This record gives sequence, C-alpha cells and structure tokens, in this order.
Amino acid sequence: MGTGIRTRIVRIGNSQGIRIPKPLLEQSGIDTEVEIEVQDECLIVRAASRSRIGWDKAFAAMAEQKDDILLDDVNITEWDRTEWKW
Repeated sequence: MGTGIRTRIVRIGNSQGIRIPKPLLEQSGIDTEVEIEVQDECLIVRAASRSRIGWDKAFAAMAEQKDDILLDDVNITEWDRTEWKW
C-alpha cells in the first residue's frame, strides 16, 4: 500500500467532500467519474467502469462470423422495399 496523505473533510453546499491531491489522481488513473463504496470502515474510491468497452472488437468479430444481421429486417414488406426512404 502507498503512502497515506492526511486531508480534511470540507463543506460543499449541503454535502461534504474531500480534496484529492493531483499526484494521487495521476497515480490512480482516475479522471472524471468514480464509484464509491463502503467496505468495513473504509471508503473505497475507484475509477467508474466505462460502458461499452470492448464493443468495437465484439462487433468486428460478429461481422467476421456474419452474425451481424439486423433482427428487425425479418418482416419487410413490399412497401418497405419500394416506398420507404431514409
């Protein structure tokens, strides 16, 4: 475990918060959003998980396997083929 830094809890509007020194943020890789949880008597702060990580690779694999057809194209009518324009 790294070196601890002591800081104060400060008032932020109707809430309270802490200031996290820049070197700690840089070391942790935290940049915008965080997840906070309580474990025993400790607050655990970590970078928030990012949605859609890896989707580009998953979609590329689907395309290679020809598993990327649109499921809502099943009931196309003649009107859809000839009259509909995007």
